[in-house]
Amino acid sequence: MTPDSLRAALRGVPDPDWLDAALRRVTAEPTAITRLFPTAGRRCGRAALPDAPGWTADDAARVLLLTSLPGDHAAYAERLYQHGDAAERRAVLRSLPLLPIGAAGVPLLHDAIRTNDTRLVAAALGPYAQHLAPAAWRQAVLKCVFSGVPLAAVADLDTRADGELAAMLAALAAERHAAGRELPADATDLLDRLTAALPREA
Repeated sequence: MTPDSLRAALRGVPDPDWLDAALRRVTAEPTAITRLFPTAGRRCGRAALPDAPGWTADDAARVLLLTSLPGDHAAYAERLYQHGDAAERRAVLRSLPLLPIGAAGVPLLHDAIRTNDTRLVAAALGPYAQHLAPAAWRQAVLKCVFSGVPLAAVADLDTRADGELAAMLAALAAERHAAGRELPADATDLLDRLTAALPREA
């Protein structure tokens, strides 16, 4: 998803004039974002966007506000995340792959993954999770399995999943089987695919 596609998907928001003015204001006066960011849900609504599957109006509006900043993206992202509610934090996480900040936002991912809020965990495993170190990424995938986040939310899952993740999933599957429980279907499917791809011992 790009800022242009999000802007197009927001054409039908309840108060488009507010959003246009807010984006201009943030461009000219970056500090205004600290007041406008929390207001986006009330002014733009929280409805799902038909033209942006998986996105809500408040998510998209907040991401646009962040991408409209002329600079200091990492500092503002951290500030808005630390002082925001769950919806605002999710929007910050979803904005990270669209900001010119390199890996500066990784601490926010670590914080989100430590929470028990499945919305934040899912948002943290989006495209920006490419900046997570392999070990941290594998642990985050396991957190998804533990917390019930669908693995479809994990970006680049098929390309990053490896033998070490397979071993971790297999150990978890064994623990659950011993307790009379099973892995979620998507985790079982992933384990089966990874196991099938592993080289056979001679």
